[in-house]
Amino acid sequence: MADNSNRTKLEVVAREWLKERGVAIKDIADLVYYLQSKYHDDLSMETCEYNVNQVLTKREVQNAILTGIQLDKLAEQKQLDAPLQKTIETDESLYGIDEIVAFSIVNVYGSIGFTNYGYIDKQKPGILGPLNDKSSGECHTFLDDIVGAIAAAASSRLAHAAADDELLDD
Repeated sequence: MADNSNRTKLEVVAREWLKERGVAIKDIADLVYYLQSKYHDDLSMETCEYNVNQVLTKREVQNAILTGIQLDKLAEQKQLDAPLQKTIETDESLYGIDEIVAFSIVNVYGSIGFTNYGYIDKQKPGILGPLNDKSSGECHTFLDDIVGAIAAAASSRLAHAAADDELLDD
């Protein structure tokens, strides 16, 4: 889906913001491969990228990306009021709103996404490790969960396709 002409302005901006924050489609596709390769003998990176791109066409996903990244950027710039500033800046473990935003993405493709998301959120493979690293000076409290959720949703989409379920977004 290299041609931007079929994308909404919201989708274009969401993709740009991911890229600006250091997240490429391939990074998310790597996570999908990590989650699904043991269940699909012939899984290719092309298939993983295709499913990530399909997930990114969903308005709920685009809104979650923009909301989460905006909050991360505001925290980085110390633009939030206390105590929210410290909570987001430090990714406080009992905060949980970052996961709720991620669940809005996971929810798009059904309950299997929750297990995919929980697993990948604990493992932190691929790009999730660096995004979760607080020593960089960048704040990715929302972004690490959003990226994991996109991968989990794309994995769920793949699982549904493998089960020969009709997908409504093709």
